[in-house]
Amino acid sequence: MNTFRIIVTTAIFFTLVSLGACGGGGGTSAAPPPPPPPPPPTGGIGRNGVAVGTVSNFGSIFVNGVEYETTSTVFTINGVAGGMQSDLSVGDVVTVKGTIDDNGTTGTADTVMFDDLVKGPVDSVNIPGNSLVVMGQNVFATLDTSFDDSFSPASLEGVSVGQIVEVSGQFTDVGDIVATRIEPKPAGTQFEVHGTVTSLDNTNMLFSLRGLVVDFSSATIQDFPGGQITDGDFVEAKGMSIDGAGQLSADFVELKSRVPGTEDGDRVEIEGFITRFVSATDFDVDGMPVTTNGATVFTGGVAGDLGLNVKVEVEGDVDAAGLLTAEKVDIRRPKIIRIVADVDSVDAGNNTLVMLGITVTVDSLTRLEDKRSGASGQLNLGDIVATDYVEARGAVDPNATVPSMLASVLEVDDADTRVILQGLVETVGASSFTVLGVTINTDSQTTFRDEFDVQITSAEFYARVAADSLVKSRGAEVADTTLTADEVQFEVEF
Repeated sequence: MNTFRIIVTTAIFFTLVSLGACGGGGGTSAAPPPPPPPPPPTGGIGRNGVAVGTVSNFGSIFVNGVEYETTSTVFTINGVAGGMQSDLSVGDVVTVKGTIDDNGTTGTADTVMFDDLVKGPVDSVNIPGNSLVVMGQNVFATLDTSFDDSFSPASLEGVSVGQIVEVSGQFTDVGDIVATRIEPKPAGTQFEVHGTVTSLDNTNMLFSLRGLVVDFSSATIQDFPGGQITDGDFVEAKGMSIDGAGQLSADFVELKSRVPGTEDGDRVEIEGFITRFVSATDFDVDGMPVTTNGATVFTGGVAGDLGLNVKVEVEGDVDAAGLLTAEKVDIRRPKIIRIVADVDSVDAGNNTLVMLGITVTVDSLTRLEDKRSGASGQLNLGDIVATDYVEARGAVDPNATVPSMLASVLEVDDADTRVILQGLVETVGASSFTVLGVTINTDSQTTFRDEFDVQITSAEFYARVAADSLVKSRGAEVADTTLTADEVQFEVEF
C-alpha cells in the first residue's frame, strides 16, 4: 500500500474501513402414521427472534436484508409506544421482534423499536476528520452515513455548531458513535443521550457520559436496582436544557441494556461493531456475547479478519445465558467508493445501473432513498431511469471482472451538474490518473488539496499520488469514462 493512503487512528482504533438474514396413507387395519414435522427454517429468524440493524428501505420495512410485514406492528419511538412507520427513516438503527418466513427474505414484525443514541446541540464539527461532537459525544460520519435532505448540503458540511441534531448509529468499544443517520431537529426538542456512567458524584448528584456532565438532582430515576445509579451503568438521560456550566439538567435517567431482550432458543441477527474481542470464538457485537465454531460460515472475509471495532452482522441462536452461537458472520468490507453523476443506464432485472461507465450493483442490504423535492423517500431500483442524478456509495464489488461497485447507499436527488468520483487510484500520468477505469484529467484550473483540506500545488499532488491512493475528484463528465476535474483531494480512509 502506498504510504500516502491515510489510515486514521484517533482515541479509538478503527478497522471501520468505511467509515447480511436469516402424509402417507395406511390400510384399514392400522391407523395412518402421523404427518411428518414441518421442515426446519432455512435461514434467518425462522421463529421468535430479534433482528438489530439499519433500515434500508420501506414498503413494509427492510432490516438486514429481510422485508418485514408491518400491518399489525407496534412501533416504539424513543421509548414512546404508539408510533408509526412514517416516524422512521432510511438509516435508522432499529430492533425488530417477530418471525421470519422459511425463505429467509420475508417476515412479520410484532414490534419495531427505535432509539437514537444522542439528540441535542452540536458542540463542534471537524470536516477533515469526518466527525462532530454532539453533547460531548464523539460522532463519526462515514460513507455509510445518511444525512437528512433538509441539511444544505446533505452532508457533514451542512451541519452547523449549535444546531440540534438526532444521531442514529452504533457504538465502538470506547463508546464513540459511528452514525448511520443524522437529521436536524427543531428548537424545543428534548435532549437525549446514551452512555456509560463514570465519575458518579452522589453528593452533588452528578455523573459523566463521555464529555457530558449530567445533573440528575431533579430527575426521575427509572429501573435502577434499589433506585441507585452506579458507575458502569449503561443509561439514557433526557432533559430540556443545558445549563451555564454545560451540564445537562436531566428530567429522566433510565437504566438501559445494550443487548436486546432475548429468551433461550431465540434466533438473533445483530449488526454492529465488535466491542470486545478476545478471539474469533469469544467476542461481543455491540455488547452481545458471541461465539463461533467449526460450522460457522464467514462471508466478506475469514475468522482471522475479526478484531476490535470491525463491523459485522452475526446471526444464530441464543442460549439461556444470552450467548449467541453464530451460524453466519458477515464481515462488512471497506466503504470507500463514491459516485455522484447522471445515470447512463439501468438494468433493474439484474439489480444494476451504470454511472460514469461504472457498473453499480444493488442488493438486499443497499439503503435506497429518493431525496428529490416532493418525493416520499421510498425508492426501488425500477424507479430510476437514465439521466437521473444519483449518488452511490459502497465498496468495490469483489465478484466483478470489470470496474464495478457494490452499493451500500443509493440516493436519487434533484438534477445537478456536479460530478464526483472517489476511489483508489489505479494508474498515474503526467496530469491525469484513473479510478475504476475512469480517467481524471487535471489542468491549470484544477484545485488540489491534501487530506486536511489544505490547498497544495499540482506538483505536490503528483509527487504524492500513486496506485492505491484514496482520492476524491469533482468536476465535469466529458465522456462516460472521462472526467475533467475542478478539484481533487486526498481522502482519509476510516
